[in-house]
Amino acid sequence: MIKTNGINHVALVCRDMKETMHFYTEILHMPLFKTVQLPDGGQHFFFDCGNGNAIAFFWWEDAPPSAPGIASVKKFPFDAKTAVGSMNHLAFDMAEEELEAAIERLQEADVPLTPAVFNHDDSPQGIARQKHEGVFVRSVYFTDPNGIMLEFAATTREFGPDDVAHEPATKQVN
Repeated sequence: MIKTNGINHVALVCRDMKETMHFYTEILHMPLFKTVQLPDGGQHFFFDCGNGNAIAFFWWEDAPPSAPGIASVKKFPFDAKTAVGSMNHLAFDMAEEELEAAIERLQEADVPLTPAVFNHDDSPQGIARQKHEGVFVRSVYFTDPNGIMLEFAATTREFGPDDVAHEPATKQVN
């Protein structure tokens, strides 16, 4: 049996390390705790996102440009599909009582974000305008300077057996 202790870090690629460092340290208040200068001229920086978890960024001067709608979300929530093998978004866990203060911080820093808190539920739309007892996560979405979609997510209830109720989909091959 393989036993893990959770996620050590997720590694992404940025367009400008200085800009990325400013966003994650000054706006999101995630301390920079390790920097690596790579032999090929690139860099790899690690930020503490809480509870022993980290988000890391690579930077290379000759990295390929971003590809919205392929490797990143074009415009959430209306065009959120991304390609197989890409990262759709990164959700940071947060206590529900911290959500409003985090939204205010993003607004003060002029970070574009979704116009309302999403109350994720099991309705056909997947979200509700108001919080109710069926809401399992409340969240807000925004992007970092690299176009990476981020989420502050507050789980509002415990999950149980009834929360696993769908058969997995498969692509039909003709």
